[in-house]
Amino acid sequence: MTNHTNVTPIRPAAPYIGGKRLLAAEIIKRINQVPHVTYAEPFVGMGGVFLRRDQVPQAEVINDLSGDVATFFRILQRHYAHFMEMLKFQLTSRREFERLRAANPSTLTDLERAARFLYLQRTAFGGQRTNQAFGVETKRPGRFNVIKLGPLLEDLHERLAGVIIENLDYSAFIKRYDREATLFYLDPPYYGVEDYYGRELFSREDFEKLATQLATIKGKFILSLNDTPEVRHIFQAFAIEEVSTVYTAARTKAVGARELLISNCWADFCPAIKAA
Repeated sequence: MTNHTNVTPIRPAAPYIGGKRLLAAEIIKRINQVPHVTYAEPFVGMGGVFLRRDQVPQAEVINDLSGDVATFFRILQRHYAHFMEMLKFQLTSRREFERLRAANPSTLTDLERAARFLYLQRTAFGGQRTNQAFGVETKRPGRFNVIKLGPLLEDLHERLAGVIIENLDYSAFIKRYDREATLFYLDPPYYGVEDYYGRELFSREDFEKLATQLATIKGKFILSLNDTPEVRHIFQAFAIEEVSTVYTAARTKAVGARELLISNCWADFCPAIKAA
């Protein structure tokens, strides 16, 4: 794409519920079809789509209302060496998991908070953000191995160079970065399971508010959500494409689960996205 730079995709540093690992390639294919100067994500999470992209425009902005997420990326971007010093003696331990889970992140330094967040996300079962449980694997090494994690964090540190990191409500973020040349990729909590990310971050009512705001923006957007009648109704004003993916929960797989890609892109800009 014109004025875009090729980059090497990298994996997120830890699992995150709804991380889009199995759907990322389909989403990125569509992102690459949309001309844009600024790429912006209001709900970046651990960067499941952001980090797996292979082309970047002139400007990139990532955002998450979670202070844990925003602090983690900011610390990794600006204080990588000190962050690695904090991690180098850390082991996979249920006792350490419980100690960190019980800690109040608001009482920690930014470095401590980022380390706590990464440790819990790496060791919690299923990448959960609430009601976290220590993940046990009897046929694999411990989930927190700083020797293997180090090269990934170094790659992530380098990838974040020049990226703007925000910690805003999604609505304020969209308003601040909305331009004709902006492409928003939105990955909000799934409809019906909003509490999985924390009750204070996103509510059922926010879906209607988000749809109303997206109808008035100057830029373009691609939104991914689970396929429900309610989602189809709320976002019926936009182009909707149904895609198949695989959802994993506990130790089972639901093959052929449906997800929706929703967009305001014009047909000639996004030929893969057609109205339902």
